[in-house]
Amino acid sequence: MLFKNKTKLKYILGITAAVVLMVVLTILLTPAVTELVSDPKHFEGFIHSYGNLSILVFLGFQILQVVIAAIPGEFIQIAGGYIFGSIMGTVYSVMGILIGAVIAFFAARFLGVKLVSKLLSEKSVEKFNFLLNTRKSEIIIFVLFLIPGLPKDILVYIAGLSPIKPLRFFSIYTVARLPGLVGSSIIGANIQSQNYLVAIIVFIVSCLLFFGGLLARELILNKLKSHSHQDEA
Repeated sequence: MLFKNKTKLKYILGITAAVVLMVVLTILLTPAVTELVSDPKHFEGFIHSYGNLSILVFLGFQILQVVIAAIPGEFIQIAGGYIFGSIMGTVYSVMGILIGAVIAFFAARFLGVKLVSKLLSEKSVEKFNFLLNTRKSEIIIFVLFLIPGLPKDILVYIAGLSPIKPLRFFSIYTVARLPGLVGSSIIGANIQSQNYLVAIIVFIVSCLLFFGGLLARELILNKLKSHSHQDEA
């Protein structure tokens, strides 16, 4: 009995420490990282200052922006194209967000619904809680990650609470995120090469898709919710 109580106490303390660490890192790192990556040229100098480790440092930023959902990933992805070119920028971005997604996904499964709600906000979890009990979670998750304007990094944590199998999720996540990552890398690469026309065209298309997603997301979410409720029935 004493052994079980000690184990339970260690578990509670471990989870509490993880949540506190995440909150502290979010408060401390979000403003600094956002300011750094918002200027691609300045960020390029910072990344290259690490020499042979520059790719690993960039991957670290991509991982961080998934794990700490408040950090805007678009700036880092555009900077990736600016620094490494459209192809390698996309490759490194995919690698980074995938590693970050693995961490966030399993962290959510470890922490559970109650603690994830405290970490992200109960409103965010409630908004997507229809994913947690539906057999159609794979299709719905793919659609959600494909829609521009939805909080992708928060959705990774929500997906971790759903019944979806990890390998299936990571495959869906990668495919659904790829178009956005390619677009961001193209913008960054063309800004670096001063081919501003292409950068502007891709940026305008991205903005139209983003705002279209924002305008239609409630309608799409309601449709997805209704399908999930039909599935449960």
